[in-house]
Amino acid sequence: LIDVAIGPDPEKGEMRGRARGIIAIGDIAQGWLAIGGMARGVIAVGGLAVGIISIAGVGVGLLSLSGFAVGALAFGGLAIGGVAAGGGAIGYAAIGGGALGYYAMGGGAWGKYVISAMEQSREAVDFFMRWMPFLPW
Repeated sequence: LIDVAIGPDPEKGEMRGRARGIIAIGDIAQGWLAIGGMARGVIAVGGLAVGIISIAGVGVGLLSLSGFAVGALAFGGLAIGGVAAGGGAIGYAAIGGGALGYYAMGGGAWGKYVISAMEQSREAVDFFMRWMPFLPW
C-alpha cells in the first residue's frame, strides 16, 4: 500500500531506493501517487515525472506542470502539448514568450493564426476569446 525507499539497499543490490505501492516515495517511485527523483504514476511528482498529472523539473503527462513539460495540457519553462503555455510553447494552441502552434499567442508567435507584437489575426482572437476567456484581453 505505502512504500518508502530512499538510498541504496545492499540486500537487494540496488544503488537507489525503488518504491512501489499505491503511495510510493523513493529515489525511483512507481505507484498511483509517486514522489521521487524519478516518478511514474497517475500523479507523479519528481525531478523526472511521467503520469496523467505530472509536476516536475521534466514532466510528461496529460496535465504537466514542469520546467520542461510534455502533455495534452503542458505548462512550463518549455511546454509541448495540445495546449501549451510557457516561456517557450509548442502546441495546437500555444501561449508563451515564444509560441509555435496552429493558434499561437505571444511576444513572438508563429503559426497559421497568431496574436503577436507584429500581427493579430481575427481567427486567433476569436479562438482564444472563446476557449480561454480568462486571459487578459
